[in-house]
Amino acid sequence: MPEEVVLLDREDGVGIVTLNRPDRLNAMNTEVGDLLRDRLNEAAADRDVRCVVLTGAGRAFCAGGDVTRMVGDTAEPTFEEAVAQGDERHGVVMLLHEMRKPVIAMVNGAAAGAGLSLAMGCDLRIAGAGARFTTAFMRIGYSGDYGGTWLLTQLVGTARARELYFTAEILGADEALKIGLVNRVVPDEELREATMTLARQLASGPSVAYGYMKDNLNLSQYARLPDVVRAETRAQRRTGDTEDHKEGARAFVEKRPPVFRGR
Repeated sequence: MPEEVVLLDREDGVGIVTLNRPDRLNAMNTEVGDLLRDRLNEAAADRDVRCVVLTGAGRAFCAGGDVTRMVGDTAEPTFEEAVAQGDERHGVVMLLHEMRKPVIAMVNGAAAGAGLSLAMGCDLRIAGAGARFTTAFMRIGYSGDYGGTWLLTQLVGTARARELYFTAEILGADEALKIGLVNRVVPDEELREATMTLARQLASGPSVAYGYMKDNLNLSQYARLPDVVRAETRAQRRTGDTEDHKEGARAFVEKRPPVFRGR
């Protein structure tokens, strides 16, 4: 039986979701998109998974859509069918963005087109020094999908986002760090350990509070300040009732590291 094209492994409270199509640089197709959604939903529902890492097998994170399939695809859906299929597939980005757990993209090699959008849908991005980033769409006459135009604008600003979409410029890891597209750059050989060190740190944190932090941070991207303050007040009250808050307060007074249990 061939190996599945998307894997979910668990390690120290971290769910590692791996795009596993290295012979095609983990290019997206319908099967990959469907399995990725399933694996992310599984990780989101697992209480023992308190942080998620998304990465790609082999020498690429994700090279975007499978262009070879596009060329050979003669059964074109209607406009309405294509929109419905796209809405369903692209829900994976919303899942990354809204999952009430920290999500880290571990970017090895190329993150292009839809692959770049997947990385941007995560909360944090750690890149190997050899990583490369590009919107890519203009090269094949596409306008872009998977929420990339919104995500890139949020991360780097409207002027730079438009430039990157219009030109499909390829950015190295250091340039991506400079413009705020990634959070950290590490040597390629240290990428996994650096990512897992951060992931373990987050997985041992107050996961209920992280969920509310993520809600508030997402809301702040489009809401007015009074709405965010109101949401913060409600979330602060709810997290104040958690065991993790009580443990954190005791640990602070007792001058010891807290032991959070996600409750």
